[in-house]
Amino acid sequence: MNIELITAIAIGIGLAASAGFRVFVPMLVAAIAAKTGVLPLNESFQWLSSWTAIVILGTATVVEILAYYIPMVDNLLDTVSTPLAIGAGTLLLTSVLPIDSELMRWITGAAVGGGSAAVVQSGSALTRLTSTKLTGGIGNPVVATVENVAATGTSILSLIIPFFVLALFLLLVILIFTSLRRRLRRKAEMNTSKNL
Repeated sequence: MNIELITAIAIGIGLAASAGFRVFVPMLVAAIAAKTGVLPLNESFQWLSSWTAIVILGTATVVEILAYYIPMVDNLLDTVSTPLAIGAGTLLLTSVLPIDSELMRWITGAAVGGGSAAVVQSGSALTRLTSTKLTGGIGNPVVATVENVAATGTSILSLIIPFFVLALFLLLVILIFTSLRRRLRRKAEMNTSKNL
């Protein structure tokens, strides 16, 4: 395996995982990075570096960020943004993979990029749902702010330090699965104690 492929995968996974926090932020960061020559895109994804794409993604980013600060709309957005995050994660990883086979590029992009975005989006939605439950939605703007910073920070870090972001993503996945496992275990214990 060559260093170009490993770096592309690390950058792609970092950007894809960022799409789990916000769909359009990493897309906009990737578009700007491609426009400035920092992010090399596959030939069929050159449209991402166009001014039209940057303007559209910029507008969508502003709307998405602001919408997450509206109570109850933020929870609704989590439902809608899950498939969008998977699509964005797939597209972001596929756009940078230096694999000759178009089919293999898309399969890898969907499995790894879409999967990365799905895991982060699930954790994000779970956090917001917990915040809504515990604070009646009052704490949700704090969650939204953290997600905005995380989406922007991990997107930029993906370009600067791809392996660092990959390690952070793996840590995040471990934390999410550990948290879910604990929650399921507590729920099972509560059900068992109720049955006694």
